[in-house]
Amino acid sequence: MLTRVPGWLLRHRIDVEPYLGDTAYGPQFGPTVCGIPALVAAVRRQLVDKDGREVTATAQVIAGPDLNCPPGSRVTLPGGRTTTAVEVHAHTAPGLPAPACTEVMCE
Repeated sequence: MLTRVPGWLLRHRIDVEPYLGDTAYGPQFGPTVCGIPALVAAVRRQLVDKDGREVTATAQVIAGPDLNCPPGSRVTLPGGRTTTAVEVHAHTAPGLPAPACTEVMCE
């Protein structure tokens, strides 16, 4: 039975700076985690961000279930483009033969 998305499917590598919150000096990010295995796809999807603004997501990232990437995090994609995580969803199916993963939609 599968418990997480197989590593051989995660062909790309991304870097994530986890969003920690806003300070008097602007957004604060945690230390960069480099070389995270992921599957990145170009998409175009209308979303609503955490502040209620409509944004267009241009990248979908699928990674392991232990990815630490809250909305607002900086994500560097394989081509070198740095973007912002808009939505993050943890997909699980306990007891079913479906792999657990984290989906991140980026601006």
